[in-house]
Amino acid sequence: MQAEQVRVRPASAADLAAVAGILAFYVTNSVATFEEDPPGVPQWQQRLGDLAERKLPFLVAEAGGTVAGYAYASPWRPKPAYRHTVEDSVYLAPGQRGRGLGRLLLDSLLTGCADAGVRQVIAVIADSGDPASVALHRACGFADAGRLNQVGYKHGRWIDTVLLQRGLQPGTTVAG
Repeated sequence: MQAEQVRVRPASAADLAAVAGILAFYVTNSVATFEEDPPGVPQWQQRLGDLAERKLPFLVAEAGGTVAGYAYASPWRPKPAYRHTVEDSVYLAPGQRGRGLGRLLLDSLLTGCADAGVRQVIAVIADSGDPASVALHRACGFADAGRLNQVGYKHGRWIDTVLLQRGLQPGTTVAG
């Protein structure tokens, strides 16, 4: 993949239909998300606004003029003492895996989180049997933090989640 073919940039309202379509694929066809009904564009507009208000990054990877993936950081928990900890979400459009887009998005997201004053990033990954997301996070410096057994039920089966964590220092740039 050549760097000039892909651009990671802040998400805009114009990207949200594509973002909604990407997640809808995973909601319908996998256990990668515990959503059971795909959020529509209005829900994504609210999320984009909420994250912007909190100065948290919401990014898209654009390849060939289309949204090929997205990543954002959202509050880990609502209690005030958790305000410097976020949970990351990274999703790629079907057919976009294996091109390095996840790494570009996650590296850029971590830089954006550090710039926003985030100190800890938590990844909550459904243990679906596909090691790609865990491998991506480990390659980006995340460490195993635990496992929650049978906490999700979707598509007729119980699913564990794997927790990974990465500490950040204010103002650091994450190398890709």
